[in-house]
Amino acid sequence: MSDIVDHSRRQFLSFAGKAGLTTLVAQAVGINLGVVDIVRAQTGKRGVEPFRFAIISDAHLYSMPDHKFDQQLAEAVAQVNAMTPLPDFVLFGGDVAQNGTEDQLVKGSKILADLKMPMKIIPGEHDWYLDMGDAWRGLFGDETWSFNHKGVHFIGLNSILVRDFWTGAGMTPLERMTVMEMLESPIPGPWGVHEKQLEWLANDVKDLAPDTPVVIFTHSPLWDYYPRWNFQTSDAPEIREILSKFDNVMSYHGHVHQTLYNRIGNMSSVAALGTAWPWPYPPVELAFPETRMNRADPSISTDGMGTQVIDLSESFEGLVQYQPFEDSLTPFMRDGFKV
Repeated sequence: MSDIVDHSRRQFLSFAGKAGLTTLVAQAVGINLGVVDIVRAQTGKRGVEPFRFAIISDAHLYSMPDHKFDQQLAEAVAQVNAMTPLPDFVLFGGDVAQNGTEDQLVKGSKILADLKMPMKIIPGEHDWYLDMGDAWRGLFGDETWSFNHKGVHFIGLNSILVRDFWTGAGMTPLERMTVMEMLESPIPGPWGVHEKQLEWLANDVKDLAPDTPVVIFTHSPLWDYYPRWNFQTSDAPEIREILSKFDNVMSYHGHVHQTLYNRIGNMSSVAALGTAWPWPYPPVELAFPETRMNRADPSISTDGMGTQVIDLSESFEGLVQYQPFEDSLTPFMRDGFKV
């Protein structure tokens, strides 16, 4: 995982950033100023037609009109629409809403409707537990899906499901939503995709060849990052086992509102920034290469926030570019990291 490789090799991962939005703490020199490092990453054997897609995540819109989070989501949409070339599609990584109300979800759907390209979306916990996804499904459709695009198989799962803790306790929908909004609530237990989606996933990929490049989207990480904050998915080991036959799997997730990378077996995981606010890092050691971003300028309200764009090459090599909002844009952000 931590092997240094030659720049001429096609199988590598490089990171670049800036002090306010850094995607790598450079281990060799111990500074946090956008220094590039390179580590090994597997790629699929099958070539794909090069293309790009973008990720927007974690808008957390409130019901009040003209909230700053509305403007920040709109700026993210404008940022994606201004990319050259345009992404083939956009993935929204969950938490359109803050409290799961229909008006918040409708507001988000209207802002996202300005995207110039198709969008796929998965839910976050803030979208779901007021009405158990009824309004979300009415606006966005199925929360579990897959499709093929230019040689790559894409999968979306709902990773924020919990066992019923509310019926026996006689909770109202609002009380249930309030419990799920709490970052450290001990009541719901760990999130997961649960048995029905695991069965669906196994059936979805059973006929795919092992050299098929696979990209999977979930709201929560498919590894145990920090379970205390539900920075994990309880049945991630089962998901990784189902996908273990593939040469290479890329996992993209939201929820953590920060730059983050990890690799387990054949699965590389990359976190999406939020458009609402940046989270602090939990008090744990990160897997190599210790991707941390520092908010060097707290006077900039959107520092550490933005969108991502992924360019996939013929070898399933993915250049991920973090796109900060304009008031924190630096030349470093023209670079990215390859997976």
